[in-house]
Amino acid sequence: MRKDSSSLIKIWNQVPPDYYEKGVQNNFLQRLWHNQKISTLKKILNGKEFKTVCDAGCAGGYMTGQLAGILPKSKIFGLDVYQTAINHASKKYKKIKFICCDLHQIPIKSKFFDLVVCYETIEHVITPQKVLQGLKQITKNDGTIILAMDSGHPLFRIAWFIWERTKGSVWRNAHLHPFNPRQLETIIKKEGLKVEKKLFSNFGMEVVFILKK
Repeated sequence: MRKDSSSLIKIWNQVPPDYYEKGVQNNFLQRLWHNQKISTLKKILNGKEFKTVCDAGCAGGYMTGQLAGILPKSKIFGLDVYQTAINHASKKYKKIKFICCDLHQIPIKSKFFDLVVCYETIEHVITPQKVLQGLKQITKNDGTIILAMDSGHPLFRIAWFIWERTKGSVWRNAHLHPFNPRQLETIIKKEGLKVEKKLFSNFGMEVVFILKK
């Protein structure tokens, strides 16, 4: 589904900046999804240290805050185009540096981050290839990119169809690129990134790529 920036801004403005925090607190299914996601990320990062870390597509900062808990010695940054969410995140997570920017044009110097995490964002952007180029550019030569999105599993497609029409109605039409893992992997490789590892979480409904330059 092709959308322009103005259409996306309208969708973003429907989403409360504390959407994920309240969802995890008040909705069992959201809590299950995010807890499993964070558990998988902890396993990936276990025993590793990173000086500089970026959460690309951080929304209101919930995942960024979790990253800061997993990597307490790291300098954490959160990037998102939604200014209201960035304002919320900056107030709630004061030790994290949040920047409002478009991931198609990231205002960070090249090779700055040791780790770039991009969870459930690539399917929402207008041009995924350009965003991948930007993530690659801001990652150090020996750095790591962790890219995750839903896997296109039939169970997720059914759940998302229902979710968009009920409690998750604020996200209706926000998935611009319903990739399956093979399609996303093809795009990743075309942008010159190497897949070090691919794994699945949330009962196969989410795919996680660990990437190197």
